[in-house]
Amino acid sequence: MQMRKTIIAGNWKMNMNHVEAESLARGIVDSVAGVKDVEIVLCPTFTSLSAVRDVIRGTDVRLGAQTLHWEEKGAFTGEISANMLLTLGCEYVILGHSERRTYFGETDEIVAKKVRAALVSGLNPIVCVGETRDEREREITEKVIETQVTRALSGLTAHEFAGTVIAYEPVWAIGTGLTATTEQAQDVHAFIRVLLADIFDTETAEETRIQYGGSMKPENARELMDAPDIDGGLIGGASLDAESFVRIIKA
Repeated sequence: MQMRKTIIAGNWKMNMNHVEAESLARGIVDSVAGVKDVEIVLCPTFTSLSAVRDVIRGTDVRLGAQTLHWEEKGAFTGEISANMLLTLGCEYVILGHSERRTYFGETDEIVAKKVRAALVSGLNPIVCVGETRDEREREITEKVIETQVTRALSGLTAHEFAGTVIAYEPVWAIGTGLTATTEQAQDVHAFIRVLLADIFDTETAEETRIQYGGSMKPENARELMDAPDIDGGLIGGASLDAESFVRIIKA
């Protein structure tokens, strides 16, 4: 079986100014020195990217952004391009997060354009997919996931897709305190891996890291990540506290 390196990414969302972000990054970096078997990614706000970059420079901690625009430049007030993120030192970018879909009208087609823009530029996308509570109760989780994954990756070759991370985040478990059971999460992760094999090939599917993102905490991180197809976590609230985030990493 393919050995996939665990990836833990902190999505700081719209929290902390650059001074606070710098302090949090420093607390994390100081606590994870020597951790080699986990890839750690910090995704602060745009305004804090430079400050966090300066803290993590020379360490194994990676920098990520929370979204981007699919065009290289132009009259898109308030937007940020892939190249702007690259020049700030970003290696990863979160795309298609449920909050972007819910509050800012991002469709699967928009996510697909953003994924392609990231990959063309050399950024590694963390592509978020997940069902709402209503969709799970209607037992259409797999249908929803299949639609989101296939549309987001539409037209990509296995070579172009390389480096992409998929994050399964059940919308009903984000910021609610609810968490999918390990069995529920594993089932969806395994389903996503089968989808990737159908879209690309078995080797690509086995190499792709699939994170869980839905109220992962220090208390449940170990159990979730012991599942065979869960390769890490996309951490929201718990990533805003250095101690909690580090405990998840060390789990």
